[in-house]
Amino acid sequence: MQKELQFLEEQEVSPVLIEQVEAFRKEYPVHEAVRNRISEPKIPFYGKEILEMAMAALLQGSNLLLTGGKATGKNILAENLAWMFGRPSYNISFNVNTDSSSLIGTDTFRNNEVQLRKGSVYRCAEEGGFGVFDEINMAKNDAASVLHATLDYRRMIDVPGYERIELHPATRFIGTMNYGYAGTRELNEALVSRFLVIDMPELSKENLRKIIRHDYPGIKEAAEDAFCGLFLDLQTKAQNSEISTKALDLRGLLGSLGAVEIGLPPYQAVQMGITNKAFDIFEKEIVSDMVMTRIPEDWTKENVF
Repeated sequence: MQKELQFLEEQEVSPVLIEQVEAFRKEYPVHEAVRNRISEPKIPFYGKEILEMAMAALLQGSNLLLTGGKATGKNILAENLAWMFGRPSYNISFNVNTDSSSLIGTDTFRNNEVQLRKGSVYRCAEEGGFGVFDEINMAKNDAASVLHATLDYRRMIDVPGYERIELHPATRFIGTMNYGYAGTRELNEALVSRFLVIDMPELSKENLRKIIRHDYPGIKEAAEDAFCGLFLDLQTKAQNSEISTKALDLRGLLGSLGAVEIGLPPYQAVQMGITNKAFDIFEKEIVSDMVMTRIPEDWTKENVF
């Protein structure tokens, strides 16, 4: 069994689903030219129920929408799904400048003729890739019109001035969205109806420990408790609206541990990874106090590893 699927077995994911993913991988081999787009995620996703729901949705041909707060693992799950299914992945981050031409493609002059320079959605459709629509609720009208057509049950894309293309049978799209970010808006019903939706739960202590242990197997138990406790404290404060989610940063926490492993004192490392991401002076003081209760200023690398 492939490494990607062994990871599922370790989490006691349904054997029936694992078998179907294995069959999916065999049925849809990937062209050599795009194999470099199949990449192992740096952070594994832990969560049996969420994995099973996501796998079932993709196996039966649906697209997937992942909703939830910051640091719930939406992008991590999307990366892990593409890796498990063995598909080339395309990450499309939506912003105010994302339009239909950046998704489907635009005309370019090449070899003395006008040709289509294919966009991420076009390539994903051709190659049977997994397209990740990051912050899909930032999509403006022009980009949203492409999404409506691409995600439709007919699985076809009309390229203005060119041919109509059919989506490869292995092509899937995974949208991620946070509520309340600047520039976001509600998704309309027609677009939401094109997805199956998973509301991502908050990261649990058990799963956080697994992530930390995966990246830093040599961490000492007391240090693991301290870093886990700090993250969960921040999560609780953010849930209660006592602080914003700026300091609630899993990548920042793991980056801090990496800096400690290099030799930086833990307190300074956490300042870079967590504390200094709160730019409001009052919020920064709250976060700093939380850090001091968990990470002593006199700790050194030897206290952590």
